[in-house]
Amino acid sequence: MVTQEQRRRQLAREKFLRQQQRRTAARRKTHARNAIIASVLGVIVVGSIVSYATGVFKDDDSKANASAEVTPSASAPSAAPDPCEKAAAGKVKTLTWKKEPAVTIDKSADYTMKLATTCGEIDIALNTAKAPHTVNSFNFLAGEGFFDHTKCHRLTTNGIYVLQCGDPTGAGSGGPGYTIPDENLKDKSLTGGIYPAGTIAMANTGQAHTGGSQFFLVYQDSQLPASYTPFGTISKSGMAVLKKIAAAGESTGAGDGAPNATVVINKMTVAKS
Repeated sequence: MVTQEQRRRQLAREKFLRQQQRRTAARRKTHARNAIIASVLGVIVVGSIVSYATGVFKDDDSKANASAEVTPSASAPSAAPDPCEKAAAGKVKTLTWKKEPAVTIDKSADYTMKLATTCGEIDIALNTAKAPHTVNSFNFLAGEGFFDHTKCHRLTTNGIYVLQCGDPTGAGSGGPGYTIPDENLKDKSLTGGIYPAGTIAMANTGQAHTGGSQFFLVYQDSQLPASYTPFGTISKSGMAVLKKIAAAGESTGAGDGAPNATVVINKMTVAKS
């Protein structure tokens, strides 16, 4: 005959086993989510070509797909209505350089960046003092028309919430041919492993000092390691544009793919305030 104490212990063991099963399932789910997050912002830098493996930030062979699209288990849903206008006439320039341009900006001055996109204007206040190499590079590239007519190729809507742009190929594999150093990784805004909404930061391969021209715009607080140079703050009106783009969703239905909105940077300009 089973005593009350034996029954109590049996129930306790069963409860413990259920808890362990739930914890194991939760760990697996977290691992899968982190694998997707880790793949989101990697790029191949053309000219100093560095590729990365899907799911982790590390060097690999050229078979790695720089866009690291996540294949959904079911067919992709039909695209949401495109909220953006037709792109301005013009073609992307094919430009590369062998080395980072000399720093010629005034490090003590304020600079602003404007993205005139098919979905609306996105104004950004740049953090020149804390990210001079990054701001100088964007000032140089914008002046050369490097970003004009380029498409923002990636939107994430699960786990992290960013729009990624700056690739002249539109596929996640392009860059200016040179890399720039990481900067401002200890910025006070990056607290608790969060890149706050309104941040603009550099994409990279997961290795130090591998930023090129690709960048991401954070439209909702996103959990990411402090490995991506934050170099500016998006205006309130710019955030409204980003949220409109995000509301249209992405193409795979898996939370990581090309935006349904046709986001083209008709013109990028950088100016001293």
